Amino acid sequence: MWIQKEIVLRSRPRGFHLVTGEVVAALPELAALDIGLVHLLIRHTSASLTLNENADPSVRADFEQYFNRAVAESQPWHSHSNEGPDDLPAHIKASLLGASVTIPITQGRLNLGVWQGIYLCEHRNRGGARQLLATIHGE
Repeated sequence: MWIQKEIVLRSRPRGFHLVTGEVVAALPELAALDIGLVHLLIRHTSASLTLNENADPSVRADFEQYFNRAVAESQPWHSHSNEGPDDLPAHIKASLLGASVTIPITQGRLNLGVWQGIYLCEHRNRGGARQLLATIHGE
């Protein structure tokens, strides 16, 4: 079976947001699969996806602090600045973290580690709703 569908994530402020539950709720088709894969692609260049700690919210806050220091806004070498000081850093952060994740499906569920969750990494101050393209393959 192959399924492809769009998931629209509500607008969130800048930061790292756990969206595993929202993604799973949008994909009831997972329940029909014994084994498979789901590939999630974020269809934006200023936000990203990653897998990491799903229990302690301080990890997400620390991620935000780290990336804000590593890729600072308003640097004199930024030439791409017509969409605001957060735009070029958002593109760099998105490239560093990546636009997709692939997760195994086992017995109708995402087969994540005990402490793993899907993060929407919002790198803009006001990025708006974000679109994911989910491609599911399995049996």
